[in-house]
Amino acid sequence: MNRRQVLLASTLAALSPAGMAARKPAAGEPGDEVVDLWPRGAPGGDHVTAKEEVVERLPDGPMRDRFVQHVTRPSMTIFKPRAAFNGITLLIVPGGGYVRVVIDKEGVEAADWFTKRGFAAAVLRYRLPADGWVNGADAPVHDAMRGIRLLRAQPITGVASSRIGVMGFSAGGHLCARLLTEPGIAYDRRDAADDSSARPDFGVLMYPVIAMTGPHAHAGSARQLLSSGVGDADIEHYSAHRNVGAHTPPTMLVHAADDTTVPVENSLLMYEALRGAKIRSELHVFDSGGHGFGLRGVAGRDVAAWPALVQNWALNNAKTIP
Repeated sequence: MNRRQVLLASTLAALSPAGMAARKPAAGEPGDEVVDLWPRGAPGGDHVTAKEEVVERLPDGPMRDRFVQHVTRPSMTIFKPRAAFNGITLLIVPGGGYVRVVIDKEGVEAADWFTKRGFAAAVLRYRLPADGWVNGADAPVHDAMRGIRLLRAQPITGVASSRIGVMGFSAGGHLCARLLTEPGIAYDRRDAADDSSARPDFGVLMYPVIAMTGPHAHAGSARQLLSSGVGDADIEHYSAHRNVGAHTPPTMLVHAADDTTVPVENSLLMYEALRGAKIRSELHVFDSGGHGFGLRGVAGRDVAAWPALVQNWALNNAKTIP
């Protein structure tokens, strides 16, 4: 740690000693630690009545496939590197159509793959826009911003990361795309962690939802944003490719051409916007893979190459931009 980080850590401890402390996962749960994003309660939840629930889609195995709905206690599950730390921390943001947060398939399994190769990782459990939060559509983005700030203030490895990237899947990709393209999103400062930057050094968007209107929009995600209070006249603003600019960090996109849930045109639109803004970017389109492939059922298929491609890109091309 440098002197500034030491001072920041001591300030955090003084301001919120209980809130910043990590807790151990419940027995049998994956991960090294769990960090509550908002230890004194998530902002804007005075009128939220939804009850958080974890649902197991494969109760009889052979693997876990859980999702969380109605998240009321946003958190990060921390995964420390299982190999020599390469200096990169990934905030992994699972998908779920803004109706749920898929824990294992697009969270834990990705964290396991990357930490075995020297990355640090944190899997985000974020609020959903239509559950009654005051900040509505921005609430999930606030959770990701807070997560990045906490990762900068309290590095997973005890050593500051050279880069912090976000990797979002499907609707989680839309959340990350907003984080990458809308630097004006803000929330009221809670503690010293919020003095750290919430700007990722790079982004990886996996079969992301990008368009909110038009023939390639993901209607389900758009419906959740509209249900959160976004007006019909404003929904186009939430199409992330419309907001790409010089401020946008380097971004990589991965999609399958046969995705019938979130059409590949979403990634094509985003890549075209990145290219137009001269943002360092990379696009990988696989002929087949469908939607939500993650790391399951990809053995022997071309799409199985995606994590190695992300690893190579993050190590070699996603350099920090001042």
